Amino acid sequence: MRELLLITISGKDKPGLTATITEVLARYDIPVLDIGQSVIHNHLSLGMLIEVPKESSSSPVLKDLLFTAHNLGIDIDFSPITTRDYHKWVGEQGKPRFLLSLLGRKITSEQLERVSTVVTAHGLNIDTISRLSGRLPLEDEQDSGTGKACIEFSLRGSPHEEERFRAELLDITDSLGVDIAFQEDNIFRRTRRLVVFDMDSTLITSEVIDELALEAGSGEMVSAVTEQAMRGELDFTESLKQRVATLEGLEEATLQKVAERLQLTEGAEHLFHNLHLLGFKTAILSGGFTYFGRYLQKKLNIDYVFANELEIMEGRMTGKVVGQVVDGKRKAELLEEIARKEGIRLEQTVAVGDGANDLPMLGRAGLGIAFRAKPIVRESARQAISTLGLDAILYLMGFRDRDALV
Repeated sequence: MRELLLITISGKDKPGLTATITEVLARYDIPVLDIGQSVIHNHLSLGMLIEVPKESSSSPVLKDLLFTAHNLGIDIDFSPITTRDYHKWVGEQGKPRFLLSLLGRKITSEQLERVSTVVTAHGLNIDTISRLSGRLPLEDEQDSGTGKACIEFSLRGSPHEEERFRAELLDITDSLGVDIAFQEDNIFRRTRRLVVFDMDSTLITSEVIDELALEAGSGEMVSAVTEQAMRGELDFTESLKQRVATLEGLEEATLQKVAERLQLTEGAEHLFHNLHLLGFKTAILSGGFTYFGRYLQKKLNIDYVFANELEIMEGRMTGKVVGQVVDGKRKAELLEEIARKEGIRLEQTVAVGDGANDLPMLGRAGLGIAFRAKPIVRESARQAISTLGLDAILYLMGFRDRDALV
């Protein structure tokens, strides 16, 4: 007869500690049924589920473990586990698994408490908690306000009411100024291969149609229409035609003038640098204009650009676009076309955008992210980032700061 024991070890970490403990178990030929270890600021927590003989002959291994732990200066504890509890644990391993990411300039105890309370109330169990971000500045250190933090919860089970669960997480987001992403933990999460982006107010901080309209003297009117279109209050194609019409007569040279003053969104260069070094394909799918898409393509080494083409005759804009308009429906189609061409499953794609015309592609992608988005988009998308820069997308794809290829 054998019995199950859970060994828990804690104390200051040191090289060879795990090897020393397992050497004792190996000496007695003890099976290890499960093992887990974590180190937080040089403090180790190690747990092992072992199977030992039930008769008194099991005492030598326990005595040796106690003696070894004493010599190492660590604490060790033994807890018996029933066979029934063991089989229950084994059965739970087949339950669905999810990842919940907490993202912000800093992470607070209140945020952790609110999130963990909601998680528990909806029948989910927290298996592990990991920090994906690097070192955060201390309170008395200088902070430029561009720091970033990400904590990831690995959850087991399924929420009782997923829509209500997401609504409660969104309430925490609104009240505590933190982003919360909730996604299934599956093989596709670790095998993304294509990332597509909206351009205006996503890759860059402005809307190029508004910038062009400023040059044409129609800035205030066009900006108001753009805002309505991005909120989903106007048909995109009709609003585009209405706005572009105000550019009639504008000199072609204005395009370069506007391009030179465009500002990249925080984190864009860091994100693209890493995506390309890691072999990802990237694309701009924009309701803006190809001139600016190609300008960013050169700057960020982007693989594909699809946007709207301004008609230019005799060096001036005619106030029209030529060819098929890249609206919300077309963006989703282009996502599928690029994925098919590259031999990539839709589950392996990521789409990022801020406006209502981005919702179709966000819904079609394996991971759709509303970035600093309008309210209707943030509420409709499965994931949203509002507090950090574009490179925070890497966290939702499973990358840690220490993985960055700088």
